[in-house]
Order: sequence, then structure tokens, then C-alpha cells
Amino acid sequence: MSDPTDLTDVNVDLATQEILLAASQHDIPKLRSLVRSNDSAANPANVKDPETGFSPLHAAIAACEPDEDDVAVNGAPNGETPKPEQAENTALQTGVATVKFLLQEGAIWNDLDLNDETPGCLAKRLGLEELYEMIVDAGVRAELLLNRLDGYEEIEDEDMEEEEEAEAKAVEGDEAPELVDAGTEVVEVAETETQESGPDVTNPRYLDSNLQFQNDRLLDQDQNGVMMAWESDIMAKSARKLLPTTGLRVLNVGHGMGIVDGFLQEKSPAEHHIIEAHPDVVVEMKRKGWHEKPGVTIHEGKWQDVIPALVGEGVMFDAIYYDTFAESYSDFREFFTEQVIGLLEQEGRWSFFNGMGADRQISYDVYQKVVEMDLFEAGFEVEWEEIKVPTLEGEWTGVRRPYWNIDSYRLPLCKYMD
Repeated sequence: MSDPTDLTDVNVDLATQEILLAASQHDIPKLRSLVRSNDSAANPANVKDPETGFSPLHAAIAACEPDEDDVAVNGAPNGETPKPEQAENTALQTGVATVKFLLQEGAIWNDLDLNDETPGCLAKRLGLEELYEMIVDAGVRAELLLNRLDGYEEIEDEDMEEEEEAEAKAVEGDEAPELVDAGTEVVEVAETETQESGPDVTNPRYLDSNLQFQNDRLLDQDQNGVMMAWESDIMAKSARKLLPTTGLRVLNVGHGMGIVDGFLQEKSPAEHHIIEAHPDVVVEMKRKGWHEKPGVTIHEGKWQDVIPALVGEGVMFDAIYYDTFAESYSDFREFFTEQVIGLLEQEGRWSFFNGMGADRQISYDVYQKVVEMDLFEAGFEVEWEEIKVPTLEGEWTGVRRPYWNIDSYRLPLCKYMD
């Protein structure tokens, strides 16, 4: 007798291939039928090809790759032979519609194939900018929802929970399933990758670790790069933007190797406050004589504990820089939504090390938009300066995970909105 599980595996594989084929053919009616009639627990919009790791999103985008030998299946006017560009335009138009449909059905915007590419990475590599921007926008929606849900999870009041359920029902529509399903899947993917690559990079683990101070880098005990010398040009330009003249008051949150603080000192600030949470860094700071430099005040501890005391004392600054390690985006959002307003003069300016999602271009683009929206909501406008990053191929020797893998850095300068 044949094993019934073999037949089940065959049926599952055939169903997967049918969905991927329909996605690559941009056949939305067939996709709709296959996706919505599927009874499996997993979302059929996120099936994977075992040989390539392609999801339906990957397949739909790959089918739009420009090919001069291809011709449009719909023919050309007056019986003429279709031109290659006509085929490309047709494929792109149907591809856009297919990608939109898949996203509405809960396709994961940052799912990885076996080539370590997300659908957006694939679109970028193929020069399909319209599709790339669609994936970026999907990522922004998913991340914004996740960030909001992080806050909601902390609320335990039953009445508030009922309000949230009512609000969720009120906003149900074509894109709601995409955000909820994609968000759940994204978290699972991220956790799996972290577990496979080693211990979680968390702020408590970092603060408890023994640091390694080297000439060109600062590493934690897990060989994670906390700060590296290649960031010096970025820090120099950040310092110049924050302190255009001498004699200003500045606060830096996170000393690390002291790169940005060194450039801030060159501007002869009237007051130079530094918040540093790691005891090893504080010891190194004092060994180098930072506590004796003109105008410098060192605050030992986490900014969450130090800043309320500064606000209570009425301490104000003309400029603020933020560069902590292994804190979450929600921590950063709390910093600029709740704390900056109590420290920054009305005509002041502030900045931060913009490294969120810098391991791949699409993640970096997604978080730029997320940050812009959250800054606007908090009452800040932001200007960006694009800075070319030098080749970093040799920089990661001995470092557990490269934290920068894109060509340009976007330097933010934030001010209160008029």
C-alpha cells in the first residue's frame, strides 16, 4: 500500500506550484481562486518554491524582468509584431496589479528567497522602480502597524482593549489583512534569523557584556560591532550640522568610542553633556580624561533614568545627538516624542545615527519613511543629506554581523516645525 502522506506532500507541492505559476503569469483571477480556496493553516500568498525560495511576490516581480527577446502576448495594433518595449510595459502593468493583489492578500513584503533577496531587493536589482516603491510602501504600512501594536500590548485595561477591537473593526478593508498577517510573519522570520546567527542582540545583554576596545572598533562580548572608525566622516558632518558656531550647549546620548564627542569638542561648546550607560565605556572615558575636558559633564546611566532629572532641573540644549546600541525603535520613538521636547531649545536642532535597516537597501528606505512620519507626528521636520559610504569589505573581519551593507548614509537634521 502507498503511504497516504506521500500523496499529501504531492498535493501540497502541486498547489504551491500552481500558485507560483499563476503569480508569474500575472493571472489574478486564477490567483484569487487558488489563494482564497486554500484550506491550509498557512497563508497561501506566502508559499515557497523549494528550489529557489521564491514566494508569489518574488515570482510576480521576476516575471517583469526586461527581456528584449520577449513579445507581448496580447499582440500589437493593426496586426504588427509587438515591440520589446510593448512587452515590457504590458508585463509591468500586469505585474503591478498582481503585486497589489498579493499584498492585499497578506504577502510578506520582506520574505527572503534562497538568494537572500526580498521581493523589493529583486525589484531593485532588476531596475523595476515602480514595483520597488510598492514593496517599500507595504513595508512602511506593516512597520507602522507593528510599532503601534507594540504600544497597545502594554495596555491591560479591559475597556481600552474593547476600544482597540472596535477601532480594528472600523478600519477593516482591503489592506487590513495584509498588515496583520504580514506583521505576524515578519516577527517570526526575524526571530528565526536571530536564533540561527547567535545570541539575541539586546540592550540588557550589551550592558552586561565585557567590551573590547580596539584601535578602529568597539565590540561587545559576542563580537557585535558597537561602533567602528569608518563612521568618522558621518560623525564629523553630524557635529558640524549640530553646532554651526562655537559656544553652544550640546547633549550626546551614547559615547561609545567618543568619535562624535571628539568632533563636538572641536566646536568649543559652552556645555557638553554626555550620557553613557555602559560601565566599561565610562571607565574608558575617564581613562582618556573626558571628565576633565572643557564644559564636559558625564552622566552615568541609561538615558531613560538620566533625562527626567535633567528636565526636572530645567537644563536645556541647543543641540542633541542620539546614538545608542541595541535599543529598539520603540525606545528611539519614545526618546524623540517624549524627551526631546523637554530638553531642546525652540531654535535648536538634533540628530541621530541613522542605521536602522542598513543591512539591506529596502529596509533602510522603509525605515526612513517610518521615521519621517513619526517625526512629523511628534512635531519635527527633518532634512536629509546623502553621504557616500566607503567600501567596507575589509571592515567586518572578526565582526559577527555586518551592520552596514548599503552604498549611502542619509544624515538627518531635525528641527521643530514652524
